[in-house]
Amino acid sequence: MSISAEQLKNRRRFLRFLAGSSLLAGSGVIYGPLAKLLAAEPSESKSAFAVLDDIQQGADLISRPDQALDVMDFEPVARKVLPVAHFGYLSTGVDDDATIRANREGYSKFEIRSRRLVDVSNIDMSVRMFGTTWETPVVLCPVGAQKAFHPQGEIAVAKAARAKGHLQILSTVSTSSVESVIAARGGRVWFQLYANNDWELVRAMVKRAESAGCPVVAMTVDLQDGSNRETLFLSERKDARQCSLCHENGFNSHARHEPIFDGLDLSKMTSTYSDKNNWDFVKRLRDATSMKVMIKGIVTREDAELAVKNGVEGIIVSNHGGRAENTLRPTIECLSEVIEGSGHKIPVLVDGGVRRGTDVFKAMALGASSVGIGRPYIWGLAAFGQPGVETVLAIMRRELQTIMREAGTVSIDKITRSYLADNSSRQGG
Repeated sequence: MSISAEQLKNRRRFLRFLAGSSLLAGSGVIYGPLAKLLAAEPSESKSAFAVLDDIQQGADLISRPDQALDVMDFEPVARKVLPVAHFGYLSTGVDDDATIRANREGYSKFEIRSRRLVDVSNIDMSVRMFGTTWETPVVLCPVGAQKAFHPQGEIAVAKAARAKGHLQILSTVSTSSVESVIAARGGRVWFQLYANNDWELVRAMVKRAESAGCPVVAMTVDLQDGSNRETLFLSERKDARQCSLCHENGFNSHARHEPIFDGLDLSKMTSTYSDKNNWDFVKRLRDATSMKVMIKGIVTREDAELAVKNGVEGIIVSNHGGRAENTLRPTIECLSEVIEGSGHKIPVLVDGGVRRGTDVFKAMALGASSVGIGRPYIWGLAAFGQPGVETVLAIMRRELQTIMREAGTVSIDKITRSYLADNSSRQGG
C-alpha cells in the first residue's frame, strides 16, 4: 500500500514525538534506530509500532564490533547487556532529558559547504595541544565508574586509546587508579577534578595525579548540587538486584570508594562537589600544581573572559552531557562565544551530543581545539570491551576523514568557519 505525503508527514511527527518523549528517552527506545527510521524512505521502513517492538525485543542487534555501521549501533547492545540501573545511569539527563536531545539536535543547525577539485589524497587529522600532537581531535571524555559497564573499565578504554592514538581524560571517580590507567595507556592522560568541600583532600588528589604523570587537570564546574536525573531514578526502580552488594545507598554513592581516595583522610568530605568554588579557588588550584589547569563546564563568553583573566590555560565547553542542568542550550551553540571570550588565547574543547565524524568537523570549523565523546565509547565498552571502544574510535575517525575529503579540507587547520552554513532560520530557529 502506498503512503501519501500527508501520511508520511504524520508518521515523522509521531516518531519525532517518540524520540522526544521523557517516558522513552534513555530508558526504553534507543535514539539510533529511531533516527534511522526517520531517515528511511516509505518503501524501506516498517510501521512505527513494528520497529519499536523490534527494538524492545533486541532484534537485529550487532553481535561483533565489526558489524557496526555507526556508533549508534552499540547503544542497543549496551542496553541489552547492562543492568537496567547501570544503563539508566549512563543514559540519563536532567528532568525530561531535553538537554541531551538539544545537544544532539544542535549539530543539525549547521550544514557543511563542500569545496571541489582539491587534491585530498593525503589527509592529516592531527591536532596539537599543550605541546603534544594527537593523531585525531576526538578525545575520550571523563566518564566515572566505568567498571559498572565492563569488568576492565578504564583499563580497557586506556588500551583502546593507546591502540588508536587518542587523548583520554580520567574521571575523579574512576574505578581504576590513575597510575594503572597511565600504565595501560602507555602514556600520560589528563585528570578531571571534582573539587569537593575539603581543600586538603582536593590538593592531595591533585598531587597524586601530578605525581602519576598527568600533565593537565580539568576542573569540572557545572555540578553544584545533585541533579534531578529522572531517567536514572526510574531505571533504579526497575532494577531488582541488591545494589548494596556493590555500593551503598544507590549508584551515586560510589565516589568515596574510588581509587583516587585510597589512603586519604575523608573525614571532612561531606559532598563530592562543593558549591563554594569560585575564581579564588581556581587561583588556589593553579598555585598548588604544576599541571596545566583547565575549566570544564564553561558555556558563556563572560566566563571565558574571566577564565583567561584568572590564568586558566584551557576550557572544555560542556554541560555534562545534559546531566547537570536542564538549560536546553546545546554546547555546539555555546562554542563560538566561548572562543570569542577566550580571545583565541587558550585551547577550547567541546563535548556533548557528538555522534558522527561530521559533528567533529562542524565543531572544528567553529574553532574547537578538539572534540570530546562520552556515551558512544562507553556503549562500545559495555557491548564488547576494548574491541568495542576501538571500533567506536575507528568509526569516528573514518567518518571524519571521509567528510574532510568530501569537503576538500586536507588538514584540521584547513577546516574553518567558511565551510559551514547556518540553517537555523530555515528550521524556524
